Amino acid sequence: MREFSGCLVVTILLSFPTLAQEKLVMYPSFGGAHFEYEKDTAVYQVTPRQVSQILFEYADAYKEFKKARKHSTWSGIIGFVGAGLVVLPIASAAVGGDPEWGFAAGGAALIAGSFVLGKSYRKTSQHAIDMFNQRKGSASLQSKTQLYFAGTGVKLVIRF
Repeated sequence: MREFSGCLVVTILLSFPTLAQEKLVMYPSFGGAHFEYEKDTAVYQVTPRQVSQILFEYADAYKEFKKARKHSTWSGIIGFVGAGLVVLPIASAAVGGDPEWGFAAGGAALIAGSFVLGKSYRKTSQHAIDMFNQRKGSASLQSKTQLYFAGTGVKLVIRF
């Protein structure tokens, strides 16, 4: 009588793609934008810094989003300076001094410029996110086959 002393285990794992495994979504708001990251069935609220980290693997989308973040930064700086220039003559008038209304006009112009940069931020961000979503969609349709040998058996992984 023969004894069977070894065991060979073969595991075949097929993972079929879903249409949207990873996706970024932007919701424009008055002061900027809110971002959601959808992975498989979970949805996460993410910050612009986290969006940058997600896009880091995709050079074109990352470069575009980096440009968008610069627009956001400058929009905030210009809007803050503009608000300060508007408040300065108003405070001067409230205290009884002679206000320089030219500062208020300049501040209003800076605030308008910050709105233009904010709109550019949202538009450029959306373009970067669209680039990411299109690239992820096409990358998930490529199939990859891997064969692993381990001490306890063989594992074949086929990803579509």
